[in-house]
This record gives sequence, structure tokens and C-alpha cells, in this order.
Amino acid sequence: MKRRNFLIQSGIFSTAAITAIGSNAIVARSAIPNSDRQRLIVIFLRGAVDGLNVVVPYSETAYYQARPQIAIPQPGKEGGALDLDGRFGLHPALAPLMPFWKENSLAFVHACGSPDPTRSHFDAQQYMENATPGDKHTQDGWMNRLLGVISQKTPIQAVSVGETTPWIFSGRMPVANIASGRNASRPLAIDDRPQLAAAFDQLYGGNDAISQTYRQGRMAHQAILNDLDSEMNLANNGAPLPDGFASDAQRLAQLMVKDPRIQLGFMALGGWDTHVNQGSTQGQLARNLKKLGSGLATLVNGLGSVYQNTTIVVMSEFGRTVKQNDNGGTDHGHGNVMWVLGGKIRGGKVYGEWPGLSTAQLYQGRDLAITTDFRDVISAVLLDHLHLNEAKLNQVLSNYASTQKVALIVK
Repeated sequence: MKRRNFLIQSGIFSTAAITAIGSNAIVARSAIPNSDRQRLIVIFLRGAVDGLNVVVPYSETAYYQARPQIAIPQPGKEGGALDLDGRFGLHPALAPLMPFWKENSLAFVHACGSPDPTRSHFDAQQYMENATPGDKHTQDGWMNRLLGVISQKTPIQAVSVGETTPWIFSGRMPVANIASGRNASRPLAIDDRPQLAAAFDQLYGGNDAISQTYRQGRMAHQAILNDLDSEMNLANNGAPLPDGFASDAQRLAQLMVKDPRIQLGFMALGGWDTHVNQGSTQGQLARNLKKLGSGLATLVNGLGSVYQNTTIVVMSEFGRTVKQNDNGGTDHGHGNVMWVLGGKIRGGKVYGEWPGLSTAQLYQGRDLAITTDFRDVISAVLLDHLHLNEAKLNQVLSNYASTQKVALIVK
């Protein structure tokens, strides 16, 4: 097996990191511990979550007319939405998030999304992850570009939870991966075979680019496993972690608290493509939202004091149709809602210009229109939370002039 393929297939380092070597190989250096470092976590809901049933426009008669079976009842009614501001309500399955709303560290941006008209999951996700809607030629993700402008030359400054490096983290900068679920603390194939590990350590003991990348990967993987082992043993107290998103969220929080070098995090969740039997306050969407809400609460609580310097962005490729379909579900739509949590968020507010749901106000006569480009939200976070200057912002969000409609979302 070629050495390059070994590094990738053994899980020591991602394809993105191998691509990054050559004349630009990065030598790992320990960052100066800094618990005050600003952190950013992005959670991508793959499959297009129904934002209209997440942040419910309960004051709109058209909403209830279009969704006779799946609409969320108004606040005060059985199974009703949790009132946010007198116009919008939160799906009751997301009740664990209401304390953050009340303490003004949770905000939503409604009628938000990508201006590209595609209804393809694959294309829309790619466009939101590379932040160049409509351009399939962009080869890197905006979080990888972000890593490039804030890099402290440490191989675990960015962590992705999942088996493979997502598009949003693809690019020249190395990113550490941890598997989700029970596989998160799985050792590398060579870790439990000391003789094999010693042989590879000797083979990659030189100063060439491949050898440096090998050592970076081993260092990053071992650092993460050490963090996980020590923190998990304390947190478990003899009991196993719960399955699913909450356990992964807890794991990521533990890593960020323990290791201040980790500044960027990414997680993705599937199961949001609700074409059939979507349900209302009960059903498929409600079950997924309950797990999501519990997991986000676990993440925030797990971050502890680090949450004060953390922003969490929840996004999805597009929304769903306003009108329910004949199968009790919704189809691929356009406008959606973005979520922003953080210790320095100006929360307790639904941001964005609401376009309305009457037929004349809909996009192509069927979908929630987009009045805020998703890159406005990202740019606000990058400028006001990570303190990027305009030059660095332009490197991350190239060829995009922000309108700054949500500039006040971060204090």
C-alpha cells in the first residue's frame, strides 16, 4: 500500500491533510493554553429541516390553512408552540432550549438561507458548506478557509465529529476527526500493535512532508484520545453515555473544555427529510427535534464557562414547502431558519425580515422566501465573535459583500 493511502485508510489523517502537504506542510506546535479563546461550533442538519415547524409563525392564518394536519398549535393550546415573542413560537419538543432563550443566549434568524434555487440536497449542502452558492468549482469549505486565517499551527485546532471530513472542512488545512457514537474512542489500527506502530514510527521518522503529516496525525489522534479517556471516566461515573447526538455533543464539549487548542468544531445530523408522516407535536420531526434539543442543552451545559466564549450555529441546506403534501409531510423548499447560541449572543429575538406566507409572498408560489442570506449570519459571527478583520473575512467568504442585516446578533 502506498504511504499516502495508508495514512488515509488507517484514519491517522484526513484526505484534506494529505492534500495540504508538499511545500506547505504544517509542523505541529503546542498552543499556549488559553481558556478565553473564542470558539465556534457548527451543527448541520442534513436533509432540510422544516423551519416553519421549528420556529412557528403562529400569528399567520396562512400557516394553519396550508398545514391542516401538521401545523403546531398556537401557544396555550394543547401541544402548542412555546411562545417566543408574540409572533413566533418554538416547537414544544425543543423545550430544553427555552432557558437559553430566556437568558438571551439563543436567537433565530428566520426566512434565511442560500439564494441558490436548487432543491438538490447534495448541491445545496455543498453550496452552504463552501459558502459560494451556485459555484460547484469551489474546492474548499468555508470552515477550512477560516482555519487558514486563524491558524495557530496546531493539528487539533479544528475537530470534526464523524467518520469522514465533511465538505465544510475540506481544504489545505489539517482537521482532526473523531468518530461519532461508540466508535469515538476507538484506537487506531496500529495503536494496539506496538511492534507495527514502532515500525511505522521508524519508517516515518524523516523530515519529508509525508513523515511530518504522519507524526501530526498520530499526535492529534493521541491527544484527543487522552482527553476523551480522562474526561469520560470522570463523567461516566460507572454508567455508559447515552446514544446519539447528546453523547457526541457531550464528548465535543469535554474536548473543548479540556484542550483550549480546539477552537472550531463541526457535527452533522441526518433524518430531516420529512416527505412522509412528518407529524405535528408528535411524530418523526418531533422525535428528532427532541433529541436535537436535548443534545444542544447537553453541549451548552458541558461547555460550562467556555460557553461564554463560544458561538453555536445550527443550519440546514434549505427549508420545506409551506403546504403539506398528500403524504402528511413536506417537500423540498427554500427559506429556512438558522439558530445561533452563545454566551455573547444578543438572544431572545427572532431576527430577519419576515416576508409572510400568503401565496403572493411565497417564493415560486410555494416556499418561504429568503430575506437574509445565510452568509450574513456567518459574517456577523466571524466579525463580531471571532474578530476577523475585513481582509480575513473576504478570504473566508470570498466574492461576497455582506449586507450585515444581522450584525447586532453578537454583542
